[in-house]
Amino acid sequence: MSNEIRAVCYDAELQIEAYRFQGVAHNFPSHFHDYYVIGFIENGQRYMKCNSKGYVIKSGDIFIFNPRDVHSCEQIEGHALDYRSINITTSRMKSIVRDITGNEFLPTFSPNLLYRSELAQSLKELHDMIFKGETDFIIEESTYFLIGQLLQEHSDTLLIGENIIRQTHVPFDTVCDYMEKHYARKITLMELSDLAGLSKYYFLRSFTRQRGISPYNYLETIRIGNAKKLLEKGISPVDAAQQTGFSDQSHFTNFFKRYIGLTPRQYMRIFPNKERDE
Repeated sequence: MSNEIRAVCYDAELQIEAYRFQGVAHNFPSHFHDYYVIGFIENGQRYMKCNSKGYVIKSGDIFIFNPRDVHSCEQIEGHALDYRSINITTSRMKSIVRDITGNEFLPTFSPNLLYRSELAQSLKELHDMIFKGETDFIIEESTYFLIGQLLQEHSDTLLIGENIIRQTHVPFDTVCDYMEKHYARKITLMELSDLAGLSKYYFLRSFTRQRGISPYNYLETIRIGNAKKLLEKGISPVDAAQQTGFSDQSHFTNFFKRYIGLTPRQYMRIFPNKERDE
């Protein structure tokens, strides 16, 4: 028990709670929640029972509990379990579903266990963002994409995608111009979707399909491009991050290295003749 780690974080803006449990050794008796639980197994294995059906859960599996789904979890051969989950209230789920489908209702997800799901990585990234206190709209973008895919592939919802297919072609030049002009400040998903005259989810899906890149990645590409110009002039990475809208130095460094393959300081050193503030 002494090796157990239990951490909880709540994102007030996103209105989603995140749990991270490591080294869990005790058994969970039959119980239920009045909210949705979407989680994934990081390490270990256990026997899970949900709605009278048994499963052996292992690393990479996603589990989903609808409100009032009765479930339990027991050790297998004394192995501890590491898992993460996000908890979504019924009122918050209704609002997300309304944005995605145009109708407000509570979906039922099925099955309760998704073996070796490719969505586990997306869920992990969203979970990490909640714990890190991410403030850019990438966290909201990730939430809509994740829930949208779960609704489409693993729920009783039949309307996902129909509204998108029936909508007329929407040009996004105005939205792109807006991001080009205002990249240095915080931009919200609501601003962009309102500018396009679309719901948040339809805006995300339509923009990504039409431009071949998600709105947030488009914005970060603009920011990285402008940060490169500053670094080439000898502006320090710290100042370059602040002047191009990145929330912090770590965020800037991670994105810069992902897109360019070098850290900001490594890139800056390509231009040795520039005066720079070290």
